[in-house]
Amino acid sequence: MNIDNLKSQMRKGMLEFSVLLLLRGGDAYASEIISRMKDARLIVMEGTLYPLLTRLKNDGLLTYRWEESPAGPPRKYYSITSLGHEFLRQLQDSWDEISHTVNHLRNLPYMPPELREDEEPQPPAYEE
Repeated sequence: MNIDNLKSQMRKGMLEFSVLLLLRGGDAYASEIISRMKDARLIVMEGTLYPLLTRLKNDGLLTYRWEESPAGPPRKYYSITSLGHEFLRQLQDSWDEISHTVNHLRNLPYMPPELREDEEPQPPAYEE
């Protein structure tokens, strides 16, 4: 099993949640979202982010507005909708459940395989 592939899948699974968390703090344009994600050590490429933003908008979780930029072309600022806030709350609840489960399992005492009793004890064999 390749750990890099697994890490990539885990990050992709967290991307929607991360974008909504970021936008709950205020509106942002795509380059700003990418920069903030990078600051959080979550590397996101434009080719991944733009389709995600479009899908979240089409699902009614985000909206956007165009705003003139002091330098360059106008920017599309994304913001979270009331439906997006409700969805984010549900994601947070799910995250809390998953996090609790994983932390519980991580905190179980470690027992080396050679000390585990994987098989049920067998009753003594009947002797004639």
